[in-house]
Amino acid sequence: MIRRVAKNEIRARVHQRIRRKLRGTAERPRLAVFRSLAHIYAQVIDDSQGKTLAAASSADKTHRTNGGNLAAAKAIGKAVAEQAKEQGIRKVVFDRGGYQYHGRVKALADAARAAGLEF
Repeated sequence: MIRRVAKNEIRARVHQRIRRKLRGTAERPRLAVFRSLAHIYAQVIDDSQGKTLAAASSADKTHRTNGGNLAAAKAIGKAVAEQAKEQGIRKVVFDRGGYQYHGRVKALADAARAAGLEF
């Protein structure tokens, strides 16, 4: 029988393909997004050092919102952008994590742009 490929396996392959071309540097770190059914997570990462410079998630107690919806994605986008600006980061490379640029991922990106990040 033909084995059905899970959606998350396909997403992981797409993410690997994206990451081959995408690197976060000290001057322009990577804004990585992870989306689960219940929550959304965002990190600003310097890949050259392997360090997370800023992070926010809807699972955090400081940003506790109704997890996996558009309002939460907008709040997390704004929060991660504010943390990045405190670190002196203005420009980032957007890593959509293998997800379509649509819905919660797009809402997070738009909120981060509105809060002052350039990508």
